[in-house]
Amino acid sequence: MTLFLAAIAWIFDPAAHSGQNALPTRIAEHLGYTFGAVLIAAVIALPAGYLIGHTGRGRELAVSFTGGMRALPSLGILILFALGLGIGFKAPLLAFVILAIPPLLAGAYAGIEAIDRLTIDAARAVGMTEWQILVTVEIPLGMPLLIGGIRAGVLQVVATATLAAYVGGGALGGYIFHGISTKNYIEMLGASIVVTALALVLEGLFSVTQKAVVPHGVSAGRAKMVRVRPSRPRTAVTYPIEKGK
Repeated sequence: MTLFLAAIAWIFDPAAHSGQNALPTRIAEHLGYTFGAVLIAAVIALPAGYLIGHTGRGRELAVSFTGGMRALPSLGILILFALGLGIGFKAPLLAFVILAIPPLLAGAYAGIEAIDRLTIDAARAVGMTEWQILVTVEIPLGMPLLIGGIRAGVLQVVATATLAAYVGGGALGGYIFHGISTKNYIEMLGASIVVTALALVLEGLFSVTQKAVVPHGVSAGRAKMVRVRPSRPRTAVTYPIEKGK
């Protein structure tokens, strides 16, 4: 408990908020890796995911691809890029893009696949083109699952971005690696608390966003589950039969 309180005090210590290694600077670097990697991954994964979901082609390949990508070791990818690109922010950013692509790709095509085919057939029946169906029907209806994929990608990157410091990329992992080398457990725990807090805040924001993007017509049309109290049968009252009656 004393170590935890000391870590909290380290977070709010004015000395940790000034200088070249300031905590706000490291937080900004951490969030920069997170949203930068997810943004680049979205440019790559969303068009491919929408194409797969709309046409139904290549789904098996996409499932195998996302499964294989998720099995890749984060530290191994980071070191591999660092050996090719050198120390700095480029290697961590590209490694985090690789990590963010699978959940975004899965969220894009799964969101379209989850739509009732009768809805798509109705859109074609009224004369909509394939592009109009994708933009005005499939993307809005598949948005909740897409936000879920983005949510998973953001949380995965924000938790893994601590490894950026391993190749001189900064972020909050710098405090953790420095604490390991100097046995400064207060600094290590304080940085870990900040990373956890960032993950919880982002989780809450995307959870609210995922609920907010559900189309009104879909949310209004959902049947509400009403719990009906079962009627308890009355106990039959019997009277003893008297002798002679």
